Amino acid sequence: MSHPYHSWGKALIDFFASLRLTISLFIILSITSIFGTVIPQGDIPHEYLHGISQTKLKIYESLNLFDMYHAWWFIGILVLFTINLFVCSARRIPHVWRYISSPLTVLDESVLSGLNCRLLIPLNGARIQNAKLQELIKKKFGTSIVTEIDSAVHLFSERTVISRLSVYVTHLSIVIIFIGSIIGSLFGYKGYVMITEGGMVSTVQTKSGKTVDLGFSLRCEDFSVNLYPNGSPKEFKSILTVVDKGGAAVRGFTRVPVIVNDPLTYAGLTFYQSSYGKNGNHSFSVSSNDGKSSQIILVPNQEVGRLPDGSLIRVTESTPDVSQYIPGKQGAAAQVEIQPANGGQGRSSVIFANHPDENVRNALQSGGPVIGYNGISGEKEYTGLQVTKDPGVWVVWIGCILLILGIYGAFLMSHRRIWIRITDVDITVAGHASKNQAAFTKTFEELADAVRKQISEEA
Repeated sequence: MSHPYHSWGKALIDFFASLRLTISLFIILSITSIFGTVIPQGDIPHEYLHGISQTKLKIYESLNLFDMYHAWWFIGILVLFTINLFVCSARRIPHVWRYISSPLTVLDESVLSGLNCRLLIPLNGARIQNAKLQELIKKKFGTSIVTEIDSAVHLFSERTVISRLSVYVTHLSIVIIFIGSIIGSLFGYKGYVMITEGGMVSTVQTKSGKTVDLGFSLRCEDFSVNLYPNGSPKEFKSILTVVDKGGAAVRGFTRVPVIVNDPLTYAGLTFYQSSYGKNGNHSFSVSSNDGKSSQIILVPNQEVGRLPDGSLIRVTESTPDVSQYIPGKQGAAAQVEIQPANGGQGRSSVIFANHPDENVRNALQSGGPVIGYNGISGEKEYTGLQVTKDPGVWVVWIGCILLILGIYGAFLMSHRRIWIRITDVDITVAGHASKNQAAFTKTFEELADAVRKQISEEA
């Protein structure tokens, strides 16, 4: 009688090796990837946040749909898919390896009956040298294995047997890509840094609010913007210099131009040109819902301020004219993130200068004070850089290379086998190809013709 733990373990392995699980996970990943494509990821435009309801916003934030590919549940799906592929491959590889390492070199009737390409050529008293047939096989397939059994000589040769493992190379590549993605999610980060022209920074703030020391400094030597005739930005460029802890510029990283899609990479960190603007202090009017008390607070751009009730407020983006982002609205506006003093769920909203009714509506929905925007003062131009650290990127590249090799082997390479059985009265030629049977049939017929020609010459 089997031990219950053995039955439980077998059931668990059967579950992870199930093709049904593979298909289910693939469908789930496909559907969630659609969500990740439709729903903006990373820095969310404030016009998008303004266009959705607070209920939908809370659902999105609770499921981390604005950063879906780093969400715990998405990483969990990848881990489950990785385990599924690994267990499936581990269960099937031993059989395939035995098939590769111990080929059927003897053409008996059980082997012959399963082959589509086969031909019987009578000798009619002719004698043919085995070495001649081996030469014919070598030209088409390679060196043959000779086996003598029951007064018959069996010649066997095969090509591209490694193609049998291509599907498992593909599985391995997907596992490696997933591992690289998980490494990047767990040990990497994405952040944002703002550098005023002529200024220098040595830390970056991640999206989770954590401040990370770069280990070096980054100085903005110059910043320029080229505009289209209608005033929209055509190209904005930062000239950056990497400075070591001793204050010296790093050779090869002095006055490096950084534009969109042409980042600066140093010490495992990549700096992308993300935005630009003017730095300064944002002014907000904060009043109670009844409008009896009001006060002015100043919040430095990209820094955190404190509201009278203890809540934290941070300006993520501002504009002197919101009409280009939200049709029907005009005047200055600021997109802010507010973290309640009681540590509850934070919220993101747009505060207007010329639309107090919208500000009141935001206050009623959130239960907080009424906040109005007065604009920004003490402006100074800055460049905004997105900072990415992904230690798993090279793992992903290795996985991609293996994926290409695996797909090439699985679809474009064919395991081809050929047998020739020689008896005193006839010669049997047989063969099989794992794919592209039409091309193999042509090669097989050419070999059969060469064997017939050799027999006629020997006769």
